[in-house]
Amino acid sequence: MSRRICPRVNFYWIFSVLFLVKVVDVGAYSCHEVKTAFQVRQIGPLKWVPETPGTDVELLVCKHQGPSCCTRKMEESYQVAVRRETLQNVRSYSFELKYLISGHATAFQDTFQYLLSFSQGHLSSLLEDTYSPLSREALPHVNALFSSLSLYIRGHNLSPRGRHHTLSDNLFPLVYVRLVNPGMGAAGKRGECLRATRQDINPFGHHPDTLAQELRHALGAGRALTLALAEGTEVMNATEHVSLTKECLRGLTKMQYCSHCRGLTLIKPCMGYCLNVMRGCLASVAELDGPWRRYVAALEELTHTVAGQHSLELALLGVRGHVNEAILHAQLHGPTLTATVNKVCGLSGKEPTTSVHTDPTPEVMTPTVTSSTAPPSVVPSIPPQEQLMGNLAHLRSSFALKHSRNDKPRILKKISREFLSYVQRYKLFFAVLPEMLCEGETVVEDFTCWSGDGVVESYKGKVVGNGLQAQKQNPEVKVRSPNPELAEVKDRLERFNQSLMVDQGGPTMISL
Repeated sequence: MSRRICPRVNFYWIFSVLFLVKVVDVGAYSCHEVKTAFQVRQIGPLKWVPETPGTDVELLVCKHQGPSCCTRKMEESYQVAVRRETLQNVRSYSFELKYLISGHATAFQDTFQYLLSFSQGHLSSLLEDTYSPLSREALPHVNALFSSLSLYIRGHNLSPRGRHHTLSDNLFPLVYVRLVNPGMGAAGKRGECLRATRQDINPFGHHPDTLAQELRHALGAGRALTLALAEGTEVMNATEHVSLTKECLRGLTKMQYCSHCRGLTLIKPCMGYCLNVMRGCLASVAELDGPWRRYVAALEELTHTVAGQHSLELALLGVRGHVNEAILHAQLHGPTLTATVNKVCGLSGKEPTTSVHTDPTPEVMTPTVTSSTAPPSVVPSIPPQEQLMGNLAHLRSSFALKHSRNDKPRILKKISREFLSYVQRYKLFFAVLPEMLCEGETVVEDFTCWSGDGVVESYKGKVVGNGLQAQKQNPEVKVRSPNPELAEVKDRLERFNQSLMVDQGGPTMISL
């Protein structure tokens, strides 16, 4: 993550020596170099820079004995400039990480929506091609289910069952009157009873619960990943807009511009000195290090869960198979189901058909054996139950789902692999941010550097660590209290990490 320093910095020490020679006799040089730097960095009007060093200048930050090329207005402009430059540098580093997170959030979401759309079309084609008697009425319920799943995986809070029935509740009346008892006609008032008692009657066997479990695990991880990426973007936004205290601005000004007052516009701060200033200014930012490392670890785990073994793809692509098995289960147990419904919801106006194979044009039951294609003696020789079982086996085999190497789901694994390779580099982002900023401000300390008070061969002060606690020993910047905005960001990130550990499962609305 470190930025390479421009090759020209190798010449900084040469110019520093030249200016150091001049600083012995301040009156012997002009402020021309200071004026040039003032103009190049767009710090303020050139008229504020004197032509020659002045004496008895009332400076508040860049105080030193002897003549100075700085004035009070210049000093104030230096503080404005150093604030702007430091925040720009922080944002340039954080932008890289924020772009990584937001870019992959979009990529993940696009893939999730593609998989949902593909699964929805897969299920719709099953109903239209195989169960056409109920497809027209069933498709709106299929659309509603996948619309809810789409909202859920994007992070919306949904009621466990909401105001709408689940797909199973809405399919049951259609399967009962269109397939199990095709001569019955419309469900009418009985349809409400069938919807209300579907879980008790259990017409679809274990298939709704199996599907719900698979979707709950897969979509739960996808939803958690979506929310986690959004949370990471919010953390980076807060970091970009961090405020700098007065003590921090004084320290930064002293480090970056007070040397200009002595005509030393090219000398760079000592590394240890820079670290103390930056760690003091970013003490509250460094407090995000612990929660951020745990957050990145959670991101890695979620990404592996979503993409590992194609769990999300398989769960969504398996919806069609589970729905098909559920409908076949209801057809296979048609007589028993009809008897149970008659007891629970009452007898229909017309005696329901007790055997599904008697329908002259059933979509599922008799695709190969009919009275028009087989001799009359053949039809009764096949027991109805065996005939039905044979047709069910044929249907199951025709719905086998095979993956192609060119399938879109393979992209999810590729996206995940790329994301993990990048995000792992940023696990210590908040801990090493001061070092990254200082690398752009310092050169190799093989000769001289700026210590804040003068030109030295090396910085003699104690170099403190990161975080608020370590700043008690900081000789350059006093940190009086934590940044309240960043403290809130830290607390929120910690709460979010805890919420990821508590539950990644989906709500009970994810059911067939």
